[in-house]
Amino acid sequence: MNFKLLPAAFLALALFGIATRHAVSAAPLSNEVILIIRHAEKQPDGPGLTPAGVERANLYVNYFENFKVDGTLRVPDALYSAADSKTTSRCRLTITPLSQALNIPINSSIKNKDVDELAQVLETNPGGKTVLISWHHEEIGNLLQSLGVNPLDLIPNDRWPEDRYNWLIELRYDNNGQLIPSEEKLVTEHVLPGDN
Repeated sequence: MNFKLLPAAFLALALFGIATRHAVSAAPLSNEVILIIRHAEKQPDGPGLTPAGVERANLYVNYFENFKVDGTLRVPDALYSAADSKTTSRCRLTITPLSQALNIPINSSIKNKDVDELAQVLETNPGGKTVLISWHHEEIGNLLQSLGVNPLDLIPNDRWPEDRYNWLIELRYDNNGQLIPSEEKLVTEHVLPGDN
């Protein structure tokens, strides 16, 4: 037996073991929860939020710091918003107080219409195990489709109503990173007085 080759053989086995561990590691969406909200109440003109929208954004801090799924605390550990445009920064503004409270940056690099790109990012490297997305209501149905969800299963008439600001969509993924259709939910938030 050539004992000079033993160190090289052990090194090869160790590297094989590391590679094998990474090859069989959990999928990016394994046990993931994705939460999707529409931005808070908007001004009739201008890129910002109304006073009620600012209040909702501030109250989201407590709401999401205490958010539970099946009784288990699931505080967001990754935040996404549609990129600011010339006409709006509402999506980012809606989760800025939460970002500051949790000390988590907002990924706002993806444009509103580029929901396929957002879905691809989420499916390859979501950045956390509980992801909160703040987006424009007219593209949320398309985002759901990009994530493999039938929007009609969650949004009545496949159209997020213009005047609805207090819905939250909850998507859950299993150990293999597969969407659990029976766990898709449309939740009515009770953040502001009058939310129903």
